[in-house]
Amino acid sequence: MKDYILECCVDSVESAVAAQAGGANRLELCANLVIGGTTPDINLFLAVREKVSIKINVLIRPRFGDFCYTGEEFGIIKKDVEMFRKYGADGVVIGVLREDGSLDIARMKELMDAAGNMSVTLHRAFDVSCDPFQTLKDAEDLHIGTILTSGQKNTCYEGRELLGQLVEKTAGKVDILVGSGVNSAQIAELAAVTKAKSFHLSGKVNVESVMTYRKEDVSMGLPLMSEYTIFRTDAGEIAKVRDILQRL
Repeated sequence: MKDYILECCVDSVESAVAAQAGGANRLELCANLVIGGTTPDINLFLAVREKVSIKINVLIRPRFGDFCYTGEEFGIIKKDVEMFRKYGADGVVIGVLREDGSLDIARMKELMDAAGNMSVTLHRAFDVSCDPFQTLKDAEDLHIGTILTSGQKNTCYEGRELLGQLVEKTAGKVDILVGSGVNSAQIAELAAVTKAKSFHLSGKVNVESVMTYRKEDVSMGLPLMSEYTIFRTDAGEIAKVRDILQRL
């Protein structure tokens, strides 16, 4: 496959370095990947920028949960877009919905203006919007470059039929970036069924903490998750996906 995009979602310097080593040609940088990602700290961005040469798009999401934001939350989103533009991000990954599940056109226009010459990706707010084809049209009208989507399902494999329809419908006006569950075992089938050329994955593996002293009965957050397990991108998995894409 020529001109493919292999975007890796990372939330640490270590994962960013591994993603580039494995052959990713773009990063989506976030924090808290375990809850779907939130806006990263500016110092994390700057540290990653020092270590990698590939493009970095920054996720702007102030909290876990839905994409219908208060005035205060939207103000933070807009300031973060402006901040990452100032510090040299290649793109931002954003999305705001209305209460009825439609794309908030007025607020998205404000964010597009704030983004300036950065690329803009509509994130998976798309996947919980009420009408995917209307949201696609709205994105086209806003001149959004990319939509990150699983085809409105929990995984892109489940949503592969809609993904194919979106790729056909937009006819290149918006790049459909296939995400959520992309891996080396399914990438060839996903590419064949959807006709997409852009794929988004974390390639993460569980890494055990180096701590030898452990207090296993104390949790800092979700009690089902161990405080001594860290998610990191595996360069080998990224390389497998890259190699498959290059052969298609």
